[in-house]
Amino acid sequence: MNKIKELRPELTALLTALLLASCAGSSAPSAETGAEAPVPVAETTSEPAVVAPPEEDIDYGSFTEEQLYQAIVSELGAQRGQLEDAGESYFDLAIETRDLNIIQRAVQFAAANNDTNALLQLGLLWAEVTPLDTQPHLMLSIQFLETGNFDQALSHMASVIDLGGSMDFSTLSSRTARMTAEARAGLISNLKQLSIDYSEQQSIRIALVQMLAQSGEYEQALEELKAFTEVTDNNPSLVLLEAQLLQNLDQLEDAMDVLRNGIREFEDDRSLRSNFARLYIQDEDFENARAQYEYLFETDPQDWEALYSMALLDLELENFERAITSLSRLIDVDQRKDESQYYTGYSYDQMGDLENAIENYRLVEIGTNNFLPAQNQATIFSIQLGQLEDAHAWLSRLSRGQPRLEVLFTTMESAALIQAGYGDEAGQLLDNALNKYPNEVDLLFARVLYNDSVNNKEGSEADLHQIILMQPDDSRALNHLGYMLADQTTRYEEALELIERAIIISPTDPAILDSLAWALYKLGRYEEALENLRRAFADFPDDEVASHLGEVLWAMGRQEEALQVWQDALEEEPDSELIKEAMDRLQAS
Repeated sequence: MNKIKELRPELTALLTALLLASCAGSSAPSAETGAEAPVPVAETTSEPAVVAPPEEDIDYGSFTEEQLYQAIVSELGAQRGQLEDAGESYFDLAIETRDLNIIQRAVQFAAANNDTNALLQLGLLWAEVTPLDTQPHLMLSIQFLETGNFDQALSHMASVIDLGGSMDFSTLSSRTARMTAEARAGLISNLKQLSIDYSEQQSIRIALVQMLAQSGEYEQALEELKAFTEVTDNNPSLVLLEAQLLQNLDQLEDAMDVLRNGIREFEDDRSLRSNFARLYIQDEDFENARAQYEYLFETDPQDWEALYSMALLDLELENFERAITSLSRLIDVDQRKDESQYYTGYSYDQMGDLENAIENYRLVEIGTNNFLPAQNQATIFSIQLGQLEDAHAWLSRLSRGQPRLEVLFTTMESAALIQAGYGDEAGQLLDNALNKYPNEVDLLFARVLYNDSVNNKEGSEADLHQIILMQPDDSRALNHLGYMLADQTTRYEEALELIERAIIISPTDPAILDSLAWALYKLGRYEEALENLRRAFADFPDDEVASHLGEVLWAMGRQEEALQVWQDALEEEPDSELIKEAMDRLQAS
């Protein structure tokens, strides 16, 4: 039965007009809304896109009624958001008709559906139908790059050049970082041949240099770049590439000379100057780095990143007043506001002005990256100044109606109270919070730390058992209880069992490895203890692990090694009471 004739005449005319408008247009439907989405353009930029069909009406005289009906149904489906079905229909129609405009319309749907296989097949068909057109080769080069078929991509890039187009080969490097060494070697070989065949195409030489650098062949890349610069005009991109290669060769001074000369030649190039500043930072020459950012900001007073970099460098230089000036300006224009507000508080903190530090820390907005660190510092300083009620009122106001934040702030406040010597207040705060949120694990663990601070072993053990009862896989609680039993009781077997459960959950945690070693040491299993302590110390060489390592070595009769471990640790932590206590106790015995 003739499907077109089944439709009413006025509807047939309407749908045919819809089809003609859709096929003659230059854009594809969006994958979500049916709105326009970009397709390949004829001009080649540094990042080739997909090509747009010409804006002209299509002659459907050669179409069968069945094919026209299929196209009309596909367009209606697309309008209803059925893009995958429309894409499949247009793909079949393109293969069947080999009509250029239908092929281009099918490409639009394939792009909207992110159908790589369809795009490849349609691109090859398009190139076959219009063999002198650069546009399908542009599209194919992109698709083959995306699928990692770099030989095919290069072949179609070369076709673009052969057909009179231009191609930016330097975009290759952004897509080849994860290539295998073997695949990259093949790509480099192809690029070398292309650089001979198309010697006028500068981007091929740049791509070759970049590929060599990605392969770690920095010397060869540098040689290739220098050979290239001898036959072409210098430009900032070449200067920057040479400096980066020298950096990779650990030739920092030479890299800085290259950038310095480049800035003399291209004084207004901002990328050269910002990279020069980064090299100064790498060399820990913060004054000169700041001078480069200052120049960038003076020549563009809205370069807020340059101003922010100046502020950070002033923090490194401990020029806190100058940092505050820059940060205040950023806050005023709502640029990097979160970070600037936080670092303003930090600056006042470092200047010893705790009142202003508190004020600025509290201005860091909720939901930003620095909100919690800022509130923590403000709470610590408020309590240090004896402003306990003010600190608590501020945190309560911020967390009102937000139970998770209230719990977090309670643990934060209790830690600050304990640190400042307000143990009773910390204990009362936690008891009140646990009355409101009974069996809240974070609150229970905070009370464990409080009980530890007042030497309430029974209280700590009870809360830890409660945590483990509720969360048997809480390695933090298992480890804490296990270490406490190993260090402060003679219940070594029980301690070892708890810590072994923790190590199964977190096998590489150095704190748990240290606890495991300490329990083994208390059980007289010195060799096993030493092995675990060395693993822990390798990952986390703090003074507590060092004190344990020295004590185990001492018990094994290796006193000279123990003393060396302690002495090395004291160079890093001269005031470590843990190491001094272990040395005094063992040397006196």
